[in-house]
Amino acid sequence: MQCSRIRFLAEWEECATVLLALPASHTDWNYILPEAREQYRIIIEALTGNGVKCILLTPDAEDARSLLENADLNLITFVECDYNDTWTRDYGPLSVIKGERRRALDFGFNGWGLKFASDRDNLVNLNLAKKLILMPDSYRNERDFTLEGGSIDTDGDGTVLTTTRCLCSPNRNGGKSKAELNRMLADRLGVDHVLWLDYGALAGDDTDSHIDTLCRMAPGNTIIFTGCRNVDDVHFEELLKMRAQLTLFRNKEGEPYNLVELPLPDPVYDEDGTRLPASYANYLVTPDTIFVPVYAQPENDRLACNTLRIAFPEHKIVPVECLTLIKQHGSLHCATMQLPEGVAVN
Repeated sequence: MQCSRIRFLAEWEECATVLLALPASHTDWNYILPEAREQYRIIIEALTGNGVKCILLTPDAEDARSLLENADLNLITFVECDYNDTWTRDYGPLSVIKGERRRALDFGFNGWGLKFASDRDNLVNLNLAKKLILMPDSYRNERDFTLEGGSIDTDGDGTVLTTTRCLCSPNRNGGKSKAELNRMLADRLGVDHVLWLDYGALAGDDTDSHIDTLCRMAPGNTIIFTGCRNVDDVHFEELLKMRAQLTLFRNKEGEPYNLVELPLPDPVYDEDGTRLPASYANYLVTPDTIFVPVYAQPENDRLACNTLRIAFPEHKIVPVECLTLIKQHGSLHCATMQLPEGVAVN
């Protein structure tokens, strides 16, 4: 396989802009809409306050401008667009380099294995291309392959980290085998080394174990993972098995990975007593900044930020409170999708 022909970009390599979608009355945020809008104001102000440009999907651009009046509006492109919900990580385009060009690949999205409505989400990238928000020569329709951005993570050098529970789910691509999916990832993303994680799941996770709640790839042959040191926590055994499997993973040269452990946040519950999938692994990383979800747990929040400095010593660390965001079972990475230069308007 000619891996050099297509290369799936690592998240930390390039970020010209970040795609988000604003909570609105038609979304699942409606029951706490003012709180949800305030949460997104905090996120977008954190991004723009650190020089990150944003593309914001919204039903009403003027309303969105009013909400974000304290943000740098010069860094925000407002796009009136239909969508089901706000998790742009999973329906936004995945970015690759082919030759000298960046391309935005539009994979299929079916509501995390037919769990939720996704008809409008699945058309967002096509609509962004029609509106010339995505560059016409960058957009590629790949929607015959159901693939969520939160389900895979890459080192930018042909290796992808993913979970068996998600990618092999029968409600996504008909239960294709790992070998078949390896070929599809190779053809579409130029991947030549897939690390299949068989363990790891968080209570309250609707995604069938998205990798971005569990483990992330980092520079320097490093994997950052969610650990659990509390033997009484319901996650202890599952995350222990995940850690053990990570120690067996090898890179393309046959070398083990450097493993960096993030803490598991203390349990966070919704108003019905359901545990929510709070995770520090759900951070957004740009070439110079890491935006870290935090959960009003000073000791754990501080430990998570300091741990990420080990893997990204030159990066600025920006904590972003995400207690509202996890009420809909996602966090900061789930709500954002980075796009490189040459893919979208700036």
